[in-house]
Amino acid sequence: MSESAQRELIVELAKSMFERGLTFGSSGNISIRVDDGWLMTPTGTSMDRLDPARLSKLDEAGRHIAGDAPTKEAFLHRCCYDVRENAGAVVHLHSTHSVAVSCLEEIDHSDVLPALTAYYVMRVGKLPLVPYFAPGDVALAEAVKGLMSESHAVLLANHGPVVVGKSLEDAVYAIEELEETARLYLLLQGQRTRPLTPQQVSDLRAKFPS
Repeated sequence: MSESAQRELIVELAKSMFERGLTFGSSGNISIRVDDGWLMTPTGTSMDRLDPARLSKLDEAGRHIAGDAPTKEAFLHRCCYDVRENAGAVVHLHSTHSVAVSCLEEIDHSDVLPALTAYYVMRVGKLPLVPYFAPGDVALAEAVKGLMSESHAVLLANHGPVVVGKSLEDAVYAIEELEETARLYLLLQGQRTRPLTPQQVSDLRAKFPS
């Protein structure tokens, strides 16, 4: 895919997520690997108003070389690429239900959400919780690195999800599945639930490795 097409895809999928309420205001950010570096959504820009020509471009050393200034969480994206060698894109949102789950006290920090559906297991898999860091704190990168090696998705406490994909479409589909599962999890609070069994989860992970 040409860089021009990648720029258009970022704008298209960002707008789609904004219009469906998965992000709001100027929150959330996207990056995609290109032949000579990365494209990223600019800082302080709403995902429904992106201009393909003004997307931030970083070179292979992480230096800003073109477009508007990159998201202030560019370091978070870079650390994901460092750990996940096959990563083609990273999506980070402040999606409502995922953030709500990240604020709960009684959750399993090693794997936050139960396996409620097959598609959650297939597209997200394991979801560890990253401890809280203030926005822009570069120490967050090291915390994410420590968990991203075992999972292509993490949930930042009191902040939101970060998902890596082989392509931008893969990352978007996974983060959408994560948000929907978080919504289901909250809807089912107080109800007796029947998640997938460990054997069912194991079979899915063997057939659809993330």
